[in-house]
Amino acid sequence: MEQLTFENMTKKGLEEEKTPMDPRRLESERQYLFWLSQAPGVGAVTIRRLWDRYHSFKTVYNMEETALKDQGFLNGNQGEAFGQWKNQLSICRQQYAKLKEKGMELVTFLDTKYPGRLKPLYGSPAVLYKRGRFPDENRPTAAIIGARDCSHYGRETAEALGYALAKAGVQVVSGMALGIDGAGHRGCLKGGGDTYGVLGCGVDICYPRSHFSLYMDISDGGGLISECSPGQAPRASNFPMRNRIISGLSDAIIVVEAREKSGSLITVDCGLEQGKEIFAVPGRTTDSLSRGCNHLIHQGAGIVTCPDDVLDFFQIPRAKKLRVDEKNENGLAKNEKMVYSCLDLQPKFIDRIVEESGLSLGECLTLLLELQVGGYIVQTAGHYYAKKL
Repeated sequence: MEQLTFENMTKKGLEEEKTPMDPRRLESERQYLFWLSQAPGVGAVTIRRLWDRYHSFKTVYNMEETALKDQGFLNGNQGEAFGQWKNQLSICRQQYAKLKEKGMELVTFLDTKYPGRLKPLYGSPAVLYKRGRFPDENRPTAAIIGARDCSHYGRETAEALGYALAKAGVQVVSGMALGIDGAGHRGCLKGGGDTYGVLGCGVDICYPRSHFSLYMDISDGGGLISECSPGQAPRASNFPMRNRIISGLSDAIIVVEAREKSGSLITVDCGLEQGKEIFAVPGRTTDSLSRGCNHLIHQGAGIVTCPDDVLDFFQIPRAKKLRVDEKNENGLAKNEKMVYSCLDLQPKFIDRIVEESGLSLGECLTLLLELQVGGYIVQTAGHYYAKKL
């Protein structure tokens, strides 16, 4: 039996590289890659380096840990863990065989289905799991991202942008998080568009749980995508990694609300490294949720005051302006119009509305209820009210 040494493995790998991979070998390599992608301490960059050197993950599996350590692929602790992980191959193969019946699809960088937008990126995922589809390579795609604890203004703006982009044929990518992410997804779905959620956990896990309905809608009207293996719970370390996928799949990144030290700015940094266009929605200088956006604009990001600002970048004909008075007021009675005109996207307390409208408290509460039922306004908390876009 031929001894597995570094020299003959490298020679074998180079010979195999010259030969087109037949379907049986591809299937075998995908199974070994599925196993390797879950090995402790082995990330996307190391996996690509191993492939560039040996051109076979089966070969990597059969190598001694000492050989991988000598070549600088593993350190001491990783070598021991890697050796133990070899015992998991049969379990991984069983998991691999059950992916399809669980509604998931594995796509590796060896497959033709792998997203073209991600291929040239340094450290791009070696494996991706999806429910639904990947974004269409031939259609414009924008990421809508921002704060989880967003304001009513931010939520309404993100949803309106998602809706307008969908109507213009632009795909929307985000992270399915609370706040701005979820609002952007919902707006796109309401506009009949395709939206894609990049998760920081396995695609078989809905996180946050409160987004279960959105999770199901996205899988039907686009796709759920993750680098994390099935069953992997959300971890803090997963989210900065998933941000590079959000930016990588997008042509432009729109930040709606972000604090000075926001996770959304990690996505922006990834986007800048990848050569993506950055946009930000301006906010009041006194609002902490707007400081990140205002800083981006100061640094040269494009200003978004209406969907046209983004559609111009994509060279798409101009759409209807995004304005706080976009609702048609023709059907409102005189007093309803008076109360409605006192409101904007920043929630306003009932006492202020009474003062500005000149109506009694009882009249205002009645009119506000009628405006809510008509879909013109929303009660954000307590007796605070704001317009809906």
